[in-house]
Amino acid sequence: MKIDVFNHILPQRFFAEFLKVAPGLKDMGKRSRNLPVMVDLDARFRMMDEFGDYSQVISLASPPIESFARPPASVELARMANDGMAELVDRYPDRFPGFAAALPMNDPDAAEKELERAADQFHARGAQLYSNAAGKPLDSEDFLPLFDELARRDLAIWLHPARGGDFPDYRSEDRSKYEIWWTFGWPYETSVAMARLVFSGMFDRHPGLKIITHHMGAMIPYFEGRVGYGWDQLGLRTSEEDYAGLLCAMKKRPFDYFKMFYADTALFGALAATRCGLAFFGADRVLFASDTPFEPVPGLYIRETIRVIEELGLTAEDKDRIYRGNAERLLNLRL
Repeated sequence: MKIDVFNHILPQRFFAEFLKVAPGLKDMGKRSRNLPVMVDLDARFRMMDEFGDYSQVISLASPPIESFARPPASVELARMANDGMAELVDRYPDRFPGFAAALPMNDPDAAEKELERAADQFHARGAQLYSNAAGKPLDSEDFLPLFDELARRDLAIWLHPARGGDFPDYRSEDRSKYEIWWTFGWPYETSVAMARLVFSGMFDRHPGLKIITHHMGAMIPYFEGRVGYGWDQLGLRTSEEDYAGLLCAMKKRPFDYFKMFYADTALFGALAATRCGLAFFGADRVLFASDTPFEPVPGLYIRETIRVIEELGLTAEDKDRIYRGNAERLLNLRL
């Protein structure tokens, strides 16, 4: 059995409203609305059938709701998305054993209420949060009650990067070129969000917090040395602030907090990167995911991710943890 924990969908009613609210949305808006498998269930099921005993924990596709809709529209869109995903889980439990709730993060109070509704009424397995909320960092005090509620309920967080072409590569320019905002900007976004949560003390406040970082923890595994010995010297490179007190107040090395995240396998068939991430996080904290349906050919990312996992030389027990066991444990699934 394989449980794909990080893939995306646009429920029909939400998709129709999305096209009304943001018909000409650029970048990820353009990408998401032009993928038939995102909305066509028959096409999606044909793709899924290729992989046998395979299911998907679904989450909304980029772009983040808060990036194109202001309250109260963003609140209504989140409700619509969660209603749609819950309906799919209820109708096709063997295909979709659960979903991550969409939240209107530009209205923190409404986001907390929508989390409660999605969890209480629809048994959402957690929530998908983006690396920033319309430019606001996740360690903002505005979002602390939301993290408290997620931790209290023992719900997971799907951490997804968010950045568009309007984020330039250089300060002298207006836009990013060559989709650098996606290729390199997204891993950077995820890594920054992880660091901000670490240094904000979030894991001291909630040691059991379950955060699944997209794309195998982004830059963190490759930059293990900088995250480790580099951040052991926090403050020595900074003139404007004194970080010595922060470092002393932390209960662990910064490096050790990064080990508390979970990571998925959505690396598009990159064997070396998967080895690197697995070595950093360990088989107990890595979950099978494909990032479907953003591949150039339907099913390619699923196929390539399975190929990579099979080439890693893992024990049968570790493969089972990655394919199924960690998801069942982390998301409280009973399949």
